[in-house]
Amino acid sequence: MDEVLKILAGIVGVLLVIGGIVGVIIPVLPGTLLVWVGLVLVAAMDSFERVGWATLGILGFLAILSYGVDAGASILGARRMKASRAALIGAGIGTVGGLMFGVPGVVFGPLVGAVVGEMLARRDLVQAGRVGLGTWIGVLLGAVLRFAIVCVMIGIFLVSYLF
Repeated sequence: MDEVLKILAGIVGVLLVIGGIVGVIIPVLPGTLLVWVGLVLVAAMDSFERVGWATLGILGFLAILSYGVDAGASILGARRMKASRAALIGAGIGTVGGLMFGVPGVVFGPLVGAVVGEMLARRDLVQAGRVGLGTWIGVLLGAVLRFAIVCVMIGIFLVSYLF
């Protein structure tokens, strides 16, 4: 790879990693995916000599896993509050629908969806509030777990790159 392209790949890679970390904290960007692509670009700087495809494959698996962990945490939060099936479906719809409204939609969409679903299923405002709160706590837990996975990804990359 040409030296200028290597340097450019490294700069873009580092910027993507930083953007991915921001995306994990502010869930509008696909954070873990951006981190992984950034790490691949940084690894490309030396033609994948320090960090090979096996390590990048593990990091890619962790990136994909983070999305499952995130969804699972939201569902777990709702289930802990004995959510109905309609509330779980509502939380899923609220998550997808919330994407259209930026950060507030991503943060509050699952909560609103779960509350509406629970109200439709049981018509109990107190229970709907509990389910909404449980879902929201699950969303926050998912964000913390996503951040932890990103930290592990970066740690694995750095160990592989430096040693």
